[in-house]
Amino acid sequence: MLSCFELTIGLCDELSSMIGRWWWSQNNEDNKIHWLAWDKLTLPKNKGGLGFRDLYLFNQAMLARQAWRLLVSPYTLCGQVLKAKYFPNGTILQCEARDGISYTWRSILKGVDLIKEGVIWRIGNGESVNIWTDPWIPHGKTRRPATYRGAAVLTRVVDLLDPVSGSWDETLVKDTFSEFDAEAILKLRVNPDMEDRHAWHFDKKGLFSVKSAYKLAVQRRENEMGRNAASSESLPVGNSGFRWDKIWGMEVPNKVKMFIWRLVHNSLAVR
Repeated sequence: MLSCFELTIGLCDELSSMIGRWWWSQNNEDNKIHWLAWDKLTLPKNKGGLGFRDLYLFNQAMLARQAWRLLVSPYTLCGQVLKAKYFPNGTILQCEARDGISYTWRSILKGVDLIKEGVIWRIGNGESVNIWTDPWIPHGKTRRPATYRGAAVLTRVVDLLDPVSGSWDETLVKDTFSEFDAEAILKLRVNPDMEDRHAWHFDKKGLFSVKSAYKLAVQRRENEMGRNAASSESLPVGNSGFRWDKIWGMEVPNKVKMFIWRLVHNSLAVR
């Protein structure tokens, strides 16, 4: 169900509350004090949490897997049917929710929002990639050129390739982009005999995984919390700078590790 339908935030909060009650009291019926917020418990252990899954974010990562399949395998039977119905003239990345769509498709579009945060183009012949609007340079948050376009008339990446050799036109690249962008572009491999393809930026081989997408969703949540907290609240525990891995690497019983973990959290809260 997590991979096909978007669970409501209310349902996810209710399930998380049940897990939290059991964790703090070892009994789901007791309602003891929860000494730490659930969003802190869902951080990785090396960031000060315990690695519990945030169900709502994990749901998004599972939906993103379905969206990714439709993006990289559009010619499957399911892909062709959905493309004909919802995005006949583009890709799923350009598709937006509208009235009358099914709840399943609306749910998958929630995964598309996460896909957009991590997708990048791998350059083949360069004909499908827009230089200025598509993510294709593997640096920065947007993975787009930081160079101001100005009056440049070049539109597609293929325009930056030498038509004879099929490799980068080094002079043109250096004249069009800043030194920072030009250096990154010239390091990219091109293959004029292949079409451009989508890849997952957070994997060396460009392969999508739910685990990687979930980490991205958690990081996005923490960034949003950090921006909101800059004005009125303290920064998240994961940004404290403490080496949490030292606790979990100690050769002591687990209950001692948990005691130290809570003690450190309390001391950071006092600060």
